[in-house]
Formats: sequence, structure tokens, C-alpha cells
Amino acid sequence: MLLERQYIVYLGEHSHGPSPSLRDLESATNSHYDLLASVLGSHEKAKEAVIYSYNKHINGFAALLEEEEASEIEKKASVISVFMSKEYKLHTTRSWDFLGLEKYGGIPAESAWWNGNFGENTIIANFDSGVWPEHISFNDNGYSPVPSKWRGNGVCQIDHFRPSNKTFCNRKLIGARVFSEAYEAQYGKLDPLKRTARDFVGHGTHTLSTAAGNFAPGATFFGNGNGTAKGGSPKARVAAYKVCWSTNDAGSCHEADILQAFDYAVYDGVDVISASVGGSNPYIEAFFTDGVSIGAFHAVTRNIVVVCSAGNDGPAPRTVTNVAPWSFTVAASTIDRDFLSNISLGNKHYLKGASLNRGLPSRKFYPLVHAVNARLPNATIEDAGLCKPGALDPRKIKGNILVCIRRDKTTSVAQGYEAANAGAVGVFVVNGKQSGGTLLAEPYPIPGANVDVSQDKDIDEHEWFEKGGSDTNNSRKLVAYMTVARTYLGIKPAPIVAGFSSRGPNAVQPLILKPDIIAPGVNILAANSLAASPSNQPSDRRRVPFNIQQGTSMSCPHVAGVVGLLKTLHPDWSPAAIKSAIMTTATTQDNNHLPIRDAFDQIATPFDYGSGHIQPNLAMDPGLVYDMRTRDYLNFICAHDHNQYFLKYFHRSSYNCPKSYNIENLNYPSITVANRGMKPISVTRTVTNVGTPNSTYVVKANVLEGFKVLVQPSSLAFKTIGEKKSFRVILEGTSWPSHGFPVFGNLSWTDGNHTVTSPIVIL
Repeated sequence: MLLERQYIVYLGEHSHGPSPSLRDLESATNSHYDLLASVLGSHEKAKEAVIYSYNKHINGFAALLEEEEASEIEKKASVISVFMSKEYKLHTTRSWDFLGLEKYGGIPAESAWWNGNFGENTIIANFDSGVWPEHISFNDNGYSPVPSKWRGNGVCQIDHFRPSNKTFCNRKLIGARVFSEAYEAQYGKLDPLKRTARDFVGHGTHTLSTAAGNFAPGATFFGNGNGTAKGGSPKARVAAYKVCWSTNDAGSCHEADILQAFDYAVYDGVDVISASVGGSNPYIEAFFTDGVSIGAFHAVTRNIVVVCSAGNDGPAPRTVTNVAPWSFTVAASTIDRDFLSNISLGNKHYLKGASLNRGLPSRKFYPLVHAVNARLPNATIEDAGLCKPGALDPRKIKGNILVCIRRDKTTSVAQGYEAANAGAVGVFVVNGKQSGGTLLAEPYPIPGANVDVSQDKDIDEHEWFEKGGSDTNNSRKLVAYMTVARTYLGIKPAPIVAGFSSRGPNAVQPLILKPDIIAPGVNILAANSLAASPSNQPSDRRRVPFNIQQGTSMSCPHVAGVVGLLKTLHPDWSPAAIKSAIMTTATTQDNNHLPIRDAFDQIATPFDYGSGHIQPNLAMDPGLVYDMRTRDYLNFICAHDHNQYFLKYFHRSSYNCPKSYNIENLNYPSITVANRGMKPISVTRTVTNVGTPNSTYVVKANVLEGFKVLVQPSSLAFKTIGEKKSFRVILEGTSWPSHGFPVFGNLSWTDGNHTVTSPIVIL
């Protein structure tokens, strides 16, 4: 028997319009059965094979098919693409203060919270591992009735198996849906008790509360980060769409499930979608063989902003995911808060380590044992150094502090458990070369810290910490003592690009700069599910209402929360206008007023942070925006990889591709062009005045090495709000850049009150 696999058959958009009747939905599903039956031989076989029929806004279906059957379907005239459903993975009390929405425990007059009315009545959907509905972050005290635009009334798939009239949804958490058919088709049926939108791992609760959780006083994680937790749009309504599953980390998020969630979210009437999911670099494909890209396209054409995580596969280049121009792609940075323990090595040398630890017994020093020197005979040096299961000899570790090399870019908790299982009294996890100086505060089961010895010049034992050494090495006599962790504020420099944050350039279409923006994603404190331990390790019995996590999964909802504020303040703005407002008001400087650096102490570039670090208060009034509508994206599709014939299926209205279209001229808030040597490069952009009438903007272009920049015209005069003006940017090579390509610069328009900045990249 040939192997059946999950395939997604994408057919574009339905013709039944934005408000389909039940008859329309049934007709759409039957058309899917008809198409599939023409290959499989009967409607019965087609119905048996179909996992999902996308029958609302996205036109297509997911089915179990053999490779030859998928190939036959792909030949059909109405089919845009057929692709295997991939398995995706998942990618605060202080962060909003760092971003300027609050200050010294109060909300300043210029805060976007006031201007955006705290995101009131904006509906934010979260694609993740579900939600813990009883959490204070989702309490509905003081909320008015659910907005009439919400069409998902009555759907609250949380503990729905119970014979009870109780609903866990309310006027804050207005809906919860489950999407697991694709996951179950691969891994088998879920326990009915688990087939619920209730969050058993904490990730979805954390991200949803970051985007739009209520003000929640008393937030802390074992005494760290004390304060009031809240989301970016604390008065927004929220809906949980559970698309990620598994017993421990819910890291299995199937593309077919995600696409169904997009179809329902559009149907339900959400305003913002926050999707902290995506593939890793090997999964990068064309825009319309990617479920998130397809779903985001249909959502954006319905005026929904889709915010996505960039991925955690940095610092390698070309690792950024969710790279379609209609998606808002978010990288991760640090904030000006650290959780640190002081570490004394007993030889008058000291380290600081990121820690949530309760401290070792007072003033007692313990011997340090490097994991490499505690390996079992059958274990490799690499496995031992990384503290992998089955690689360590407890007899050499018991009663000592174990030193491990960090093996995962966004967590090292598992290594702490290996140390505990081996009898260690503490654990130091040393950053490897791929982590740089990004220190993660982790909920180890024993006192522990994440350290980076490479940036501590006074430490003589660099090599021993990073690689271990022989038992005859004098460093083996090192002892250490670690203090209780403390919360430090006002850390400088900040932000810093996280080592794990995925980098550009865009591997699918390099002329679209990705990521778009950077936001807090390191050591973020937010709500947690009481069904989940802070570590998600099976043996961890601790339960906490708030947890500290890291990843672009955490930076994504920060931006989604700010988008919610803009949606409330400017309900008539398009997704592109909102995206532009955030991008063109971002900063590329840290709190030392110097260029943002990365975790390796190098000056960061737009490939790391896109347009820069988000500044919510400025985004509320950007002055000018680079707006786009569906036709702009259709032009992009025409030029990128699809012909006129297929285009008629993408959108319900007929559309003719322009005879010639240059992707470099897509009205994107960033400018990326291909290197043409000494030949001049010309691109055009159009800005819309959303600031003040009777305003004049003048241009300033930061010099790109080896290039002369000319902007025509050099000033733009606007009489009215909503008026549009176009300009041309000419880049002419004058000499070969000393460091080669790419070359980075920027262009700014200012009227004295607003500054509208776009990065320029020459590949």
C-alpha cells in the first residue's frame, strides 16, 4: 500500500462573498468533494479522505492523499497549488514601561494607551496552544457587551465535554475554538479530555495575555519581576484558536489546522491575528504553498492585520520565516530589565548570570564540575558537554555545581533537570557560540544561571567554561557561590537583538525586507496556565500564575497589542497603513542613543531588526503612511510567481496583471533593491498624509557607502488629510563599498513634528 500523507489543495478565494449562507458553505464543500472524487473515483472516497473543507473565505481543502493522487489534482485547471501540510512549531510587567506606554508606575499623557483607548473593543485572535480562561488576565469585570461585529457567538470549546451549562468564555474572552483534525490524522485521536481550547502548556495563555491581557496586579515569578502584568491592548476582546498540540510543549502545529483557524477567524470577524507559529528554514517555500502565507493573505484582504513571529533560528542569515509582504513579521530583542545572580568563583573572579534562582546555602562554595569531565564512557564529548540524557555520570556530579553548554537557543531548562537528576546542587549553563550574549532566565529545578563568559574579560577560565578540560587542569579546582536572583532595571544597552532571533534576508523574495520590526522577546513575564509547570518538564510539579518565557513567540504579541491600539484609534486604516505607522516610527538606537547592537556585540542591521525597535507612542501619529490595498498585493503576486490565469482564483473580483511591474516599487515601508553595479537604480513610493493639513515634508537620506542618493521631489506639500504624494528614489553607484554588499542606509521625511523613516537595503 502506498503511503498517504496530508496535502493541502489551494483553490484561491470563494465566489460567495464575505457573508456566506449555510447553503453557500455546503455548496463550497460539495465542490471540494467533486474535485477530489474526480481523482479518487467516488464521493465516498473523497469524503473519507478530506480532513478539512475550507469553505468560508479560503477556498481549498486538506486531505489524506498518495503522492500520485496529489500530482493528479495539481494538474486540474482550477488548482493554484498542492503541497504537503507541514508541521510548524511555536516561535509583562516591564516591557510596556520600556516601550513608553507607562512610566514609574503611571501612564504618561503621551501614552498610546490613552490615545488608543487601551484597545477597547478591538478583537484580537491568538493562534497558539489555547488559553487558561480563569486567569485574572481574562476576567470580564467592567466590560460592556460583546461587540456586534463578533460572529463567533456561542462558540467556546473549553471543557465542552462537561455536562454543565457553565461557559468559560465571557465579555473579555469572547470565543475559543479547537483545530486538531490534522494533528489527530497524524498522531491519532486525542483524549476527549484534552480536545479542548484549554491551555495545558502555558504558551498560548502567555502570548494572549501579552497581546491583550487585563491589568493584573501582583504579578511575579518566585519573587522576580514584581509588578502589574498587562497586555498591549488591555481592554481588547480576545479569542483563542487552539492549533498547537502535544503533551509537553504543544510544539506541534499542523499547517492544515492553522489554515482552518484562519478561515474561521476571518468568518468570526476578528480585527487582529497574532500567530506565534511558523516553520524553520528548511520549510521556506513559495508564498502559496505555505499555510500561514495563504491564510494571512485572505485575512489582510478582509482588513485584518496578521502579526507573525520571525522564528528562533538565528543568528544564521536567511532564517526568517513568515516573509510574505502582507504579513507583519516580528523579531525579538531584550528590554532594560535583567534577572541576575552574582557568581563568585572563589578565586576573586566574578560573573553575572541570568537567574530566577533561590540561591545556594549562605556563603557556601561548591566545586564546579564541567559536564565534559563527567561523561559516561559510552557518551560522546559533545553529548556530555550539552548535558544530554544518558551522557552524564552521577558519581562525578553529586554535590557539585554542574557546568553545561547551552544546546537550545531559547531554553536550557532540560539541562537543569539533567543536572538535578545527576545529584548536582546547582547548574551553570554556558552560552555557546550561536547564543552570543543573550542570557535567558530559566526556571531550573535547582539553583542555576545562564552565563556568558566570553564577554567577561577578567575571567581567565574562558576555555574551561566553554569546552571543559582534563582532570589535571587546575581549573577543575574552581569553586563557586551564587547569590539569590534579583531584578535589575535600567539595564544598558537595551534593546539588543536576541541571539536566537531569525535573520534576513528574505529567502523567498529578497526584495521584501524581513523581519519588519523588532520587539521585546527575552525574559518576558506574562500569564501562565495553572495546568502547566513553568518548565513544561514532566517531573516539574510547580504551578505558577505567571511565567517568564522567551522567543519571537513573545515579541509577536507585543506588536499585536500595539496594532490593537491603532485599530481602536484609527478604525478606518488598512492593515498596510497600520503596519507602516509602526515601521516608520521605529528606532534604530538603544537607550544609550547609540546604534542597536546584536548579542555578539556587533552593530545590528535591517536584516536583524527590519525598520527598528517598536515605539508605540509615536506610531499613534506617524504623519505619513505607505498604504497598500489588495490590488498592490495582486500586482506583487503577478510579478513574483503567478500568471494571469491563476490570478482570477486569488480574489473574488477579476483582475488583470499589469504588463510590467517591478517588485522594488511595491509601496512597502522599507526599500530593498538589487545591486546593479554602477547603473542607477530607481524606485517609486507613494505616501498618504494622516498627520495635519497644510504640512510640508522635506527629505533626508543617510549616505549609503558607495552610492549617491537623489530623491525627486525633495519636498512634499500636503493641503489635506488623506492626500497622496509620490516620489522617486534614485540610487547611483559611485564606488565599490569597502565591505561589499549588502549596503544599508535610510530615508526620512520630516515636517518638524513627524519623522517618517524607511530603511534602504542594496543587496
